[in-house]
Amino acid sequence: MSQAIRDALVELDAVTGIVYLLDRGRRRLRATLIGGSPPVIFTMPEQIPVDAPYASARAWRTGTVVVIGEPETRPDDPGLARLVPFPYSVMSTPLSGGGHRFGALTVVRLPTRDGTLGIPQRRKLRAIGDRLAARLTAGTAGGGPPDPPDRPVVFSVDSVPPPSDGEPSGGWGLPGIPGSYETTLMYQLHKLSEALNKAADMDAVADVARTGIMAPYRAGSLVITGFGGGRLWVTAHHGTAAGSLRSVHGASAEAPSPYADTLRGRDLRLFSDRAELLAAYPDAPDDGCRAWAFLPLRAGDTPVGVCALGFPAERHFTPEEQATAMMMASLLAQALERVRLGEKKHAIAESVQKWLLPRILGDLPDIVTTARYLPAASASGIGGDWYDVIALPDSRICLIVGDVEGHKVESAMLMGQLRSAMLAYAREEHGPAAVLSRTGDLLAALETDLLATCCLVRVDAAQGTAEVASAGHPPPLLRRPDGSLDTPDVPVDVPLGVHSGVAYRSVEFLLEPGTLLLLYTDGLTSARDADLMPRVRELLAAGPPATEHNLEGLADRLVAALPAPPERRDDIALLLARYEGALPRHRYRFARMEVRRHDLPGVRAARRFVRESLHDWGHGDVADALELMASEVVTNALIHADSHVDLRLREGPDHIRLEVRDSDVTPPVPSPVSVSGEGNARAEHGRGLLIVESLASAWGTSPSGRGKTVWLELPI
Repeated sequence: MSQAIRDALVELDAVTGIVYLLDRGRRRLRATLIGGSPPVIFTMPEQIPVDAPYASARAWRTGTVVVIGEPETRPDDPGLARLVPFPYSVMSTPLSGGGHRFGALTVVRLPTRDGTLGIPQRRKLRAIGDRLAARLTAGTAGGGPPDPPDRPVVFSVDSVPPPSDGEPSGGWGLPGIPGSYETTLMYQLHKLSEALNKAADMDAVADVARTGIMAPYRAGSLVITGFGGGRLWVTAHHGTAAGSLRSVHGASAEAPSPYADTLRGRDLRLFSDRAELLAAYPDAPDDGCRAWAFLPLRAGDTPVGVCALGFPAERHFTPEEQATAMMMASLLAQALERVRLGEKKHAIAESVQKWLLPRILGDLPDIVTTARYLPAASASGIGGDWYDVIALPDSRICLIVGDVEGHKVESAMLMGQLRSAMLAYAREEHGPAAVLSRTGDLLAALETDLLATCCLVRVDAAQGTAEVASAGHPPPLLRRPDGSLDTPDVPVDVPLGVHSGVAYRSVEFLLEPGTLLLLYTDGLTSARDADLMPRVRELLAAGPPATEHNLEGLADRLVAALPAPPERRDDIALLLARYEGALPRHRYRFARMEVRRHDLPGVRAARRFVRESLHDWGHGDVADALELMASEVVTNALIHADSHVDLRLREGPDHIRLEVRDSDVTPPVPSPVSVSGEGNARAEHGRGLLIVESLASAWGTSPSGRGKTVWLELPI
């Protein structure tokens, strides 16, 4: 292969040559050997899907020589991305013989050198490729085609021979190929830097470390620790026994250990065999490895953590390997610090928006509500969409959905101000149009360039009417009791913050018992999927199954139909409300209470609330079971959610429904009793749900985007 690349570079005046071989899954071509001149050799793709429009894949598929990049051979796909930052052309010839299509031999050259690639050059490359294919065919006599390695070997055609003979240390490069040892080291360093720059979260960084550090060094295990609070914390690991991790996770950074000493220092710590490790640390646990490398992770003068590599056999490091490992550690430390700061910023942004959104939705016996919030894939992780449900006197309620433009902290802060203003104006008994008018005046006085849209619906449950006003916002969707969908004819006036001189208008219409209202932000209509709204309408028209007595299941199905990031380019807020009706024979009872944050004694009050409500309603026969389940669910919410907890008890035609709402999006999971030490802390809080699972006729959890609702039902 190396000789074929050298011949191709000379014959075609090229700068880089690559041999791609088909992988075992026959879905990708993998670079096996790359030769040429730096830095071009560092820009070549390691893997190419066989159905990609690149020259190598086309040559493999068609069995012909393919040229891309020459003036007269522009690619068929105008959007074909170029992989190196300068004008170049690519010629590739297939490698096939003996009934096998091995891969492709590809060269990269500058179009201005030695004219263009014409018929003579194509024939030269084809002849070189055929000679290589013949060698590959002879080497596979009686067997299948060769498997490409996990990582390519790289060499420079102008380098001096390596300083040592035989197999290069650590498996870097190939013997007899001048410069392959040093160039392959630098190639891996370049690829690691490129991959770490793309890693957006801690899991991605850990995966890059596994493929870009652990694999090239042929290590058997990888442990990455972070540093905080004077202790070491395992943030990622691979191929390491859980027992050895326990001795590291949470260990003091001051106690003598290879991790702690590496963290405090700046030097690479190497132990070529276990005897060396035990000489320095007699109490070191046996993790199954026989050699170790501990890399200090520092961002400037700040210690970030330690990256530890374990090897299954004795291992000695050359000076070049040690220098490369330290450069890799520096790149890894910078990526970890960047991700950590990004996650901290994202957590702050999410916390700001979570506490600006309503903590508890208002509710009435005749109106059931639920909401969902789906953030967009924005860099800030924050937006200006909001929803609100405000309970008013005399069986009235306000449903509000709005959207402040932009995805930044300023949008969320302005959203909080507008929500507070609407809450105040609505409770002053102003109608929907007046609420929007006063809020628009307030927005104008804030001297901001941001605009906002909003839809407000005030429902009078006693009269069965709804009054709607819109400030540049989509009107609500209505599902009638017969399943038909309707959009009320609501005048869509100017957004909040626009000076028009025209008063906001509202319309009023009747609500039949069983009518469902869906309010939403325009993220629902701005998704890339053009069929999104028809799908939402289809789900609304279908309604809930006969066994479903709540809105949570419908809300979950609507969310499941929406695109996920990055296709979801904007925040989406959904607010669902169902008008149950005020006829006496259909009026079922409703009760509600709140347990304050961290108020664990409030669990006793919750049990008393459930028991007294059920006895008052004449359902004392289910009080014991529901009281026990309420106690378990409320306790879990208080311990894990770090928020107030809202209890809602609702009587249905043939069931009692209990809802527990909090601000933690993590769903509860029942955990079986375990006698092992693994995971007992988490399992302890999931065992109460086994009681719920065994007693309730139905139960579930529904995340709203800024919290969750755990619901359960008992038949009556």
